[in-house]
Parts: sequence; structure tokens; C-alpha cells
Amino acid sequence: MRMKPKLLKTGETRVWRTYTGGAGLDAFHGRAGENGQLPEDWAASTTRAINPGREALCEGLSRVISLPGEPLLKDVIACEPLAFFGEAHLRTFGAQAGFLVKLIDAAERLTIQVHPDKRYAKEVLHSDYGKTESWYILGGNGAAQEPCIYLGFRPGVTRAIWKRLFEAQDIEGMLGCLHRIPVRTGECYFIAGGVPHAIGAGCFLAEVQEPTDYTMRTELVTPGGLRIHERQCHQGVGYEKMLDCFHYDGESLEQTLARYRSAPRRILETPGGAVDSLIDARQTTLFAMRRVTVTSGFALPAEGCMRILIVLEGEGSVRAGEEGLPLRRGDVLAVPANCPALELSATKRLVLLDSLPPRN
Repeated sequence: MRMKPKLLKTGETRVWRTYTGGAGLDAFHGRAGENGQLPEDWAASTTRAINPGREALCEGLSRVISLPGEPLLKDVIACEPLAFFGEAHLRTFGAQAGFLVKLIDAAERLTIQVHPDKRYAKEVLHSDYGKTESWYILGGNGAAQEPCIYLGFRPGVTRAIWKRLFEAQDIEGMLGCLHRIPVRTGECYFIAGGVPHAIGAGCFLAEVQEPTDYTMRTELVTPGGLRIHERQCHQGVGYEKMLDCFHYDGESLEQTLARYRSAPRRILETPGGAVDSLIDARQTTLFAMRRVTVTSGFALPAEGCMRILIVLEGEGSVRAGEEGLPLRRGDVLAVPANCPALELSATKRLVLLDSLPPRN
């Protein structure tokens, strides 16, 4: 018997990280909070976090709060993978979502890092997925610093130069090799595997990425003073192999922005709402990211694949067939592939982030 279309609301999935933050996430959910080591919320996640020494906590796995007993989303999906993923996705990617969505609240600058591309992931980490990702800037989080990111090597940075700076732990020297880019609410950036980067202090953003937690870090101590576990720096491959993960093809700031800052593209508009594509085939086929704005009533077309919706602003409701749910800021929905068009209604202007899996 086929599962009827069902919208699943998942709860907060806070994850331990080496950097501090999280008060902005609490504010996003309408409550007071303090910064600590739980600065990320993984939305409708079936991906486990890599935190040495904390493996028993199964961090990163989301629970479905709209079902009795609040089961893990991965267990619910395992009962009916065809309904969640659709036949085409199952045939190509198997019974896995193929993407991961996060909310990130950085009270301090993240360590300088890089993620593997597909080739490196396959050859070195024996994984079908690397960690290409994208960021949608939601704003600042009240920190004193102007929100910024560090992205891409400047021209002239070689592996030898980068290795020398890493071995000396010359943090200012390493930061000086990257472009520092002030960011504004509503901007979107694409970060290909192999490109060095760091999220600056004061950033609050949404991230869509490949479904792994592979991060190579070149700072042995965080800006906040936390000494990082060796495995969290090189993921078990050693420092020499870690340096091979970087792409040493520096570009000017203008070239970097042209390549990695993504302009929104309007793909659907009606009197009651609109959809803007933020990340699509212009950058990658590994995932897609869209912004949905609803001012009254709006039908969001079915995509025939699992999708994850995060309510960024406003209040309203959503209906899929006979089933309806209220919506407010902070809500996260896992939408199965067999769901029909979503009927969205806003009592207060709704803005949602719509994330979709890889395409053939």
C-alpha cells in the first residue's frame, strides 16, 4: 500500500561545533538564548555529524515532531523510500536524500577550511559525496563585527606558500591569502569543493550542501581559543593529504564574485506570491535552493522529489491535498516526493527557503 502524501514537521536539530554561536538561532525561534557550542541547526537532516568523542549522541539526525513518539526522520523515510524520493531519484541516487540543509549562527569567525570535491571525496575519503555548498545570507546576529565571509585564494597562492603558512600557524598570513567579502541580507554564495573559505563572526545564514560533514581545517586553535581535535582538522587522512584538498587556482576579487556570488532569478510569479531561484544548474546539479515569497495565497508546484522548506519570515499555513499545517518562523517541513502542489496561505507575509536534491 502506497503512503498517502504527508507533510512532516521536524524539530530543531542543534549540533556541536568547534566555533561558538547559537543565540541568533534561539532568537529566530522566538526565545532568549546564549552563545555556546551548538551554533548550527540541521533542518530535516538524515546526515550524522562528525564530532570525535560524541559519536554516541548521533548528532545531526532530525526527529519528526508532527508524528507520535517523534521518530527519527531517517527511520520514517526508510519505511517508504519510494514515496519520499520518487522513482527517478531512487534509481540514480538510492534511498538517501542527497543533500543537507542547515541554519548557521556564527558568534566568532569559523576556522579557515576547505571541503572535498567529488574526485577527492571518492579517491581519498571513499565517499560518493563531497561537500560543495551554498550560503543564503539571513543577516547579522548582533555581533560587533560587520558580517563578512572569506572566500577563495588570491592570485599567486601556491601549495608551497600555503603549506608554509599552515605549518607556522600564521593565521593572519592565511587570512591574507583569502578574499574578505562583506555580505548583506539576501545575498547568495556558491562554494565549490576545493575552494578555501571561512564564515565571519556576526553571520547568520542558511546553507544547502552535499550530505557529508567532511571539513579540512588549517587552524589548530579556533579564534575563541578551543584546540581542535587532530581528526577534525584532516579527517583522518593526515596533514599532507589534507593540503591536497585545496584548489590552488587563485583569482581576483572581481573574478571570485563573478564565479561564486549568485544573483536570484525569478522563475514563477502570481498575484499571491513568487519563487526566485538562488542556486540552480547555473552553478551545480548537486542541489538547488529557492526563495518562496507568499503575500496571500500561492500554489507551489510539485517537483516529484523530496524537498525541505524552512519558514524564514511570517505566518500562515500550508495544505497538501487533505492535510494542512500552520506555519510560523522557524518551522521546518520535509515534503515527500509524492506530495501534490502545496497550497500556501499567508496571514503575515511568508518567506520560505525551498531546498531540493541533486538532479540527473
